[in-house]
Amino acid sequence: MTEQEILQIFKDSGALLDGHFVLTSGNHSPHYIEKFRVLERPRYTEMLCRELANKFANDNVTLVVGPMTGGILLAYEVGKDLDTKAIFTERVEGKMKFRRGFEVKPNDRVLIVEDIISTGGSVQEVIDEVRRFKAEIVGVGCLVDRSGGRVDFGIPLKPLVKMDVVSFKPDEVPEWLAKIPVTKPGSTNK
Repeated sequence: MTEQEILQIFKDSGALLDGHFVLTSGNHSPHYIEKFRVLERPRYTEMLCRELANKFANDNVTLVVGPMTGGILLAYEVGKDLDTKAIFTERVEGKMKFRRGFEVKPNDRVLIVEDIISTGGSVQEVIDEVRRFKAEIVGVGCLVDRSGGRVDFGIPLKPLVKMDVVSFKPDEVPEWLAKIPVTKPGSTNK
């Protein structure tokens, strides 16, 4: 699939929103990608995850990891396409951790998958958690990198779509955006 075809899926799903949004990072943006408008459609999710899996098909992935919540669906679907295990991290006392008896072994070749990357904070927490187990991380795959390529994990990042979406620190919100009522979609309870 081309990047335009993938973007069309987001448009057709009603996932691309305009307004005034507070992102997980705490930053404000006039644009938001409501990934669950896409993920609630199993066929779209399957198609997009197959594209992610294809980007890492030659990396001998033995384990796919995604952060809760959207990352669970992605990890499962990508793991299915790569014929390997899929597990997830969840927040424990404010940090991404493995629970539920999930195991990461030192000889694992781990692919981390995420839905939307803005600042990369959640993915960095997953990277740090995987590294505690001395496993090799082959890369990060995501549906959308909305950082404009500014996020660098020191390992390959392969998004399906790259976007450069403006965002502002809370104390730097421009007047034109401050006039629009704030919406805080989703929550990671950081």
